[in-house]
Amino acid sequence: MNGSGTASAAPTPAVPTPEAPAAPAPAPAARGAYRRLSVAERRAQLITAALTLFGHRAPEDVSLDDVAAAAKVSRPLVYRYFPGGKPQLYEAALRSAADDLEQCFAEPQTGPVTGRLAAALDRYLAFVDGHDAGFSALLQGGSVVETSRTGAIVDEVRRTAAEQVLAHLEVAEPGPRLRMMVRTWISAVEAASLIWLDEGKQPPVEELRDWLVDHFMALLTVTAASDPQTATAARAALALERPDGPVGQLGRRVLEVVADAEHLL
Repeated sequence: MNGSGTASAAPTPAVPTPEAPAAPAPAPAARGAYRRLSVAERRAQLITAALTLFGHRAPEDVSLDDVAAAAKVSRPLVYRYFPGGKPQLYEAALRSAADDLEQCFAEPQTGPVTGRLAAALDRYLAFVDGHDAGFSALLQGGSVVETSRTGAIVDEVRRTAAEQVLAHLEVAEPGPRLRMMVRTWISAVEAASLIWLDEGKQPPVEELRDWLVDHFMALLTVTAASDPQTATAARAALALERPDGPVGQLGRRVLEVVADAEHLL
């Protein structure tokens, strides 16, 4: 009791306060995201790596170790997807490149034929420029990894290119003269591409393209002089050309040359 005779109040017991929830522990530093590649994705990755190497070095100078290093995988993994070794990988890479080449001449069938061929050659020559060593090895043959199937793939590209050019001439059933003329031009494009690489990519690629277009029209015109089917196709193609276009310019240049030999006129 205190001095006033009243009882002092009992001390109020402390009520425990709920503890604040603990702060979450800091998350561990995030590692680089990793995603397991599917079979198709891994195979495509290896083919892309091989294409890059085969594009700038002869196939016999590229090892599976080189491909594995470029793809940042192990050599056994390369063998898992290509148990046939480098020949099988080379064939797969060639098939992939052929798929790209086969699309070069697939140009919409509108406008002058010379414009379509120029656009197709731009794509074709860009491929040649980007796969110089591999393109040379592919067309010149003799590689230690060359097989009958790789030869068939190259022939398929040539046949597809010829079919697409004939489609631009709107000829469904070409005769032997017209078919030979187109196949001769495809061979000339290949040969000129190889020579262009051997000459240090000279003349400039735009000049090479324009010369090859002129070459096509010259072959078409010469063949038309002795083959009625080609003459019909040539007339239809020339009807789409403008006087100031590539054919008109070529015609004027040719006339200037012929005019110098007056006895031929």
